[in-house]
Amino acid sequence: MGFAIFFLLLTVLGAGAAAAWVPVARGGRWLKPLLAFSGAYLFTLTITHILPEALQLLPEHPERVGYWVLAGFFGQLLLEVLSQGVEHGHVHHEAAHGPHDAPGRVPFLLLGALVVHSFLEGSILVRTPEVGQISQNFYAIVVGVALHHVPAAFALATLLRLRLGSFRRVWPGLLIFALASPIGIVFSNYVVLSQLLSSGLYAALLGLVAGNFLHVSTTILFETSPEHRLNWPKLGATLAGLLLALAVA
Repeated sequence: MGFAIFFLLLTVLGAGAAAAWVPVARGGRWLKPLLAFSGAYLFTLTITHILPEALQLLPEHPERVGYWVLAGFFGQLLLEVLSQGVEHGHVHHEAAHGPHDAPGRVPFLLLGALVVHSFLEGSILVRTPEVGQISQNFYAIVVGVALHHVPAAFALATLLRLRLGSFRRVWPGLLIFALASPIGIVFSNYVVLSQLLSSGLYAALLGLVAGNFLHVSTTILFETSPEHRLNWPKLGATLAGLLLALAVA
């Protein structure tokens, strides 16, 4: 548990710090293959691991999982209205110059949307050794969330630097984002664990996050090839992400 918290925290802070010395133009060269890799990994992980686990937890009412998947998918669509696609590694001109907040100030609505998304991702990372099916995908999901957070943290740090004019002012917002998933882990494991496991809420939570992941991953995969042309580096990254997700269990 401690490893997952530390790993996710370090991933966001490290990726955000890289934005201080990697120009956006150069960052795009490695962000696109990484996005393709993370999108394929998240999509495959959701289909082969998260959704089957959620359905196993509610064998008598599998349709309820489907309702939560839909809620997560379309809920993420609404969140992205506020986050401006930062989850996908995007830094839009409008977001950098503040459609929701005054220029020179932290874009709190954007940051809040990212925090909600990240908190939900962390909240499904539940480990209970006495209930084997709950912890079977723990480290696979940790890797997926970390991969997803690298381009998001890089984009957030870049956007905040453009908005605030100084990289030193980036760190509070970046730290808030970095803490969201670890707080989700702590909340699920030490505050509401018994309620999650005894009431079917964990299956609902898995379905909700699965919907989030399906929206984010499919958007990433579509956006990495907008011209619909064969791109060997992106194709290789996509296949690598797919194979890695299939390999983990």
